[in-house]
Amino acid sequence: MRLALYEPDIPQNAGSLMRLGACLGVGIDIIEPCGFLLSDRNFRRAGMDYLKSADIRRHQSSTQFRDEFASQAGGRLVLLTTKGAMAYTDFAFSPADTLLVGRESAGVPDAVHASADAQLVIPLLPGLRSLNVAQAAAMVLGEALRQTSLFPKSGGFPGNA
Repeated sequence: MRLALYEPDIPQNAGSLMRLGACLGVGIDIIEPCGFLLSDRNFRRAGMDYLKSADIRRHQSSTQFRDEFASQAGGRLVLLTTKGAMAYTDFAFSPADTLLVGRESAGVPDAVHASADAQLVIPLLPGLRSLNVAQAAAMVLGEALRQTSLFPKSGGFPGNA
């Protein structure tokens, strides 16, 4: 399972998601261009020292990402979007899925939206638009890891022997 960030524009969110990926053993794909430099101080602060443990792949464009993604056998591209037709809790995740989140300011273009194998939404109360992209990704990734039994097996729990 992987988490892809489409042209992220807030370094703190990208750093937080890379830290999440490192802690849960989930690879991160960064689809450029980013709205910040990957050496940005805020990005590094959010990722802390976890960035060196993260499996990060950079892609120069969405076309390059899609070409590389298409060459991988069995994987689905699962877009998290406010325009999704299915709640993420009703979706059957697979270990080979890549979860894609859009830009904080604009989501993804229509062509990227249409090319995704699934478009999922987080149900919200009426009148509210969306969650922070890092919070949304963490929620859906947690459900995907739970369904596929891919959560790390050791460490992290008080009292583990």
